[in-house]
Amino acid sequence: MEEVVIVGAGIAGLATAVALKKVGVRALVLERSKELRTTGAALGLFANAWVALDALGVSDKLAALYTPMEKNGAQQRAVHRKVLLEVLAEELPPNSIRFSSKITSIETQVEHGLSTCIVMLDDGTIIKSKVVIGCDGVHSIVARWLGLRPPVYSGRSAVRGLSVFPKGHGFDPGHAIQQFVDVGKRAAFIALNDKEVYWFLGAKCPPKGMEKGADPEMIQREVMENLAKDFPPVFLDVVKHSDLSSLTWAPLMFRYPWDILFGNLFRSSVTVAGDAMHPMTPDLGQGGCSALEDAVALGRHLGNSIAKHGKLVTQDIGFAIEKYAKERRLRVATLTTASYLSGWVQQDGSSRFMRFLRDVIFYGLLWGRVVNGIIEYDCGKLPSVSSLPSRESESSI
Repeated sequence: MEEVVIVGAGIAGLATAVALKKVGVRALVLERSKELRTTGAALGLFANAWVALDALGVSDKLAALYTPMEKNGAQQRAVHRKVLLEVLAEELPPNSIRFSSKITSIETQVEHGLSTCIVMLDDGTIIKSKVVIGCDGVHSIVARWLGLRPPVYSGRSAVRGLSVFPKGHGFDPGHAIQQFVDVGKRAAFIALNDKEVYWFLGAKCPPKGMEKGADPEMIQREVMENLAKDFPPVFLDVVKHSDLSSLTWAPLMFRYPWDILFGNLFRSSVTVAGDAMHPMTPDLGQGGCSALEDAVALGRHLGNSIAKHGKLVTQDIGFAIEKYAKERRLRVATLTTASYLSGWVQQDGSSRFMRFLRDVIFYGLLWGRVVNGIIEYDCGKLPSVSSLPSRESESSI
């Protein structure tokens, strides 16, 4: 019997495992890939993310590696996704992550009057746990089991990549993000360090024949010769220097906010976090940030339950998870809505009305207030709970 099973070793999954470790619970993380996933190349971390990272005890490690953006405040940095995952994974006990573990189904059953979660893997393995937390991304099996409606296509797609300049790119790593807008398209790049630049391009079109496993050279060519052909040479040069292995082109999905507000975010001792709960478009850069918030909030509520009972008590787990879901509903529904509207305003046309709406109303009057209200959010701290007996001698492989 596991205490907690976390499905997915992305940002939400690993951060949740770290949060639970901080409150005295060791979780088993099931990851379908053979290694840590690094899709997305990099991401921006705003002040709200750093509050969460501080609660998780890893903010200093990351802050030492990246230069803060000068114009956007000392607490905003762009970081490699792989580095963030590795920093989180290093906090976990040995054998906490089981790779090549694809779940096929979830069940709950009552044993001796107590609810138990049963997770089945494609290799026939059956794992019992007191808690199951789905951090398995946009197409979450756990979210589907809970009855959440599937995410919907936003009408846009995004190409992301990491560019490498062996002799240096000449951009200031501390400079704010450089953005380019055209009709139905928006692109940007930001320096991660002296030699690497993260870039993305969003467009009002689906990935054209770029199904999973598509030729990265084709993606690069499509960006340079079609999607970004009218953008400034400086952006095209960044795309030209792309590390082809980093290129991805995917549809931008999101969950309707009313499905988040009124849908089943939990059932018994099963819940979701990160993209499994609230997939959103990347226009406010809050996907990863909100996943870190989820982790701290979930760790806090389960930690409070442990502090109350001295251990993870099955009878009280459901109440703790219900409190977590209640706390996160409005916050992430708001983020999902604001992200979608932000993308629509910034990218949807060049008419005089849309330019007025974008440049005067959105950027001139609303942008600062919206962003500040979002990034100044404080997800709280984790309670101080004595660690449970170590299980490091047990292999989870």
